[in-house]
Amino acid sequence: MTTAATAGDAATTAGQGLPIVLLPVGSDDTALDACLAALDAATPAGTRVWLVDDAQAGPRGLSIIERWLRHTPLAADYSRRQRHAGEVAHLDEALQACGDADVVVLAADAVPAPGWLAQLAACLARDAAIATATPWCNAGETAAWPRCGEVALVPEDLPRLAQACAAMPPRHAELPAAVAHAVALRGSARRRAGGLDGASYGSWYAALVDLSLRLSGLGWRNALCETAFVARGGEGTPGDGDLDALAARWPGWHARLANFLMDDPLRDIRRQLQQRHDAIDAAHPQADLFPRVAPGAAADDGTQAP
Repeated sequence: MTTAATAGDAATTAGQGLPIVLLPVGSDDTALDACLAALDAATPAGTRVWLVDDAQAGPRGLSIIERWLRHTPLAADYSRRQRHAGEVAHLDEALQACGDADVVVLAADAVPAPGWLAQLAACLARDAAIATATPWCNAGETAAWPRCGEVALVPEDLPRLAQACAAMPPRHAELPAAVAHAVALRGSARRRAGGLDGASYGSWYAALVDLSLRLSGLGWRNALCETAFVARGGEGTPGDGDLDALAARWPGWHARLANFLMDDPLRDIRRQLQQRHDAIDAAHPQADLFPRVAPGAAADDGTQAP
């Protein structure tokens, strides 16, 4: 296990490449196991990943993490607090340790689809004004697909859905705020905005909304990454008192969010993604009967894919 300082030093000296993936470890062992497996399958080997544990993982969770660290092809670090510091304070410390590096915060119960990280990195690179980039999610509130503001089941065909997303025009429409299933944060923008407010908010859900609104006030953008998808079993939730704190600091926030959900300005983009997804399904109607094998990987019969 590494310390937070060790992981932070590695993060700030790693240089160019994909953003650092920061994964706050939760107490749901089954979800964590699925998330780590999906992370391995959908993320390029050598990607920097930092698991930060605010004393949340139990014995089974620690066993899952230790086994994953031994076998993952990713450049992974793990740190654990001896005492619980609180979700926002712990995550803010980890983000500060990453310095000016771009970071993607991934929920510990998320399931990233293939290509997700490269697409988020490309989104940040296309427009220097983008401070946060949020991918589609089946439980993504304003970034939800196929229907805005509704929680759908985790898609069974994530690779095909990822293919449909990758074919979308990268317009990077504006969101009211980033969403907590997965968000790419531009390091320089985050530091300019002052990081997370752990004194006012107890949940990452609310602290991310507050950070997004501060970034917007400074002239940065909170964008949808139409070309990436990250699934999740359910939406993030605010902590006790968080909604009242948001309303006190940002009186127009709740009305703005409600209007966005009702008006759904991304309706046409959602429809376009549905059409692309349907077209892929129509082109490969029996794809589920013949699972795709990655080049060089062993198929079920032991043969190697070309």
